[in-house]
Amino acid sequence: MSAYRWLRPVLFALDAEVSHDLVLRSMTFASGHPSLLARIEHRYRARIPDDPVKVMGLTFPNPVGLAAGLDKQASAAPALCALGFGFVELGTVTPEPQPGNKRPRMFRLAADGAIINRMGFNSRGLDVFLHNLRRRRPRCVTGINIGKNAATPMERALDDYLIGLRAVYDDADYVTVNISSPNTAGLRDLQQDTGLRVLLAGLKRCRFELSDQVGRRVPIAIKIAPDLESDEIAAIARLCVEYGMDAVIATNTTVTRPVPASCKYADESGGLSGAPLAARSTEVVAELSRALDGALPIIAAGGIMSGTDAVERLRAGATLVQLYTGLVYRGPDLVAEVADAIRRHRPPQKGDGGIIS
Repeated sequence: MSAYRWLRPVLFALDAEVSHDLVLRSMTFASGHPSLLARIEHRYRARIPDDPVKVMGLTFPNPVGLAAGLDKQASAAPALCALGFGFVELGTVTPEPQPGNKRPRMFRLAADGAIINRMGFNSRGLDVFLHNLRRRRPRCVTGINIGKNAATPMERALDDYLIGLRAVYDDADYVTVNISSPNTAGLRDLQQDTGLRVLLAGLKRCRFELSDQVGRRVPIAIKIAPDLESDEIAAIARLCVEYGMDAVIATNTTVTRPVPASCKYADESGGLSGAPLAARSTEVVAELSRALDGALPIIAAGGIMSGTDAVERLRAGATLVQLYTGLVYRGPDLVAEVADAIRRHRPPQKGDGGIIS
């Protein structure tokens, strides 16, 4: 019997953000104690056979990752990796510290297997983030998700992303550029043609300079929203290829409400994640896959609550998957379930973007 079955009612009796913070503090504590890390690895990671996948020029031990948002300060990465993830994505981190939006800002829709959050990039800033990461590095592929400060005018958004890229470049296996959170005013405008061109061109130039200085080309992924029209998805795909990006993550949370209007918290503002997002997120992966036509890999996120959900994303065109809300409702055993489902259902391939055989 999973320990999470008795732990979940305790956590769900607490405010959603209080529960989140309690779990994260526990994982942070475990990250600093090798004996606890060993126990977590024995309980979870040891159950997941190696299933290496090469994506973005990186070799992932397995295709199941942790989505950004759980560990925004890079304080608990070793313990999170010990749960069996093939990769963890940390952040979103902003250049300067900011508190995010006012509480309450996270709400469980338990009957629907969903969460609404309007956290607003609550971040202790790059200096604290990198101090935490360098002190306790995870033993799996590590992505760093970067964003802009809320106080930075949109016309200067590129400046914040370049500050973030330069700061994390040496420490990241890959970098994700978050332009799709609904909780920072104006941020999603960067998904539109003009703003996206300026952003991607700047990132491309900066990455070229950094790779020349460091001697290493760090992959960049762009994370997009589910609330896009087909022509917008096609335009994003085209620009990501044109400017040499390495992957697209689909999707972030949705501002729509695919839940009953009578549902408690349904009228709260913010992004909705979890089971109600699954269908739309899968649609976006499929549309993106058609638009990219194999030019870039897709990392699927949003509403993956079971192994079956993960397999559906791979069938739609994804190569890797990420979990977050599913962990809240299913617990860490979900990682092994998803990894096993993918291993059993995905046909072997060769080359970048497939299983290493």
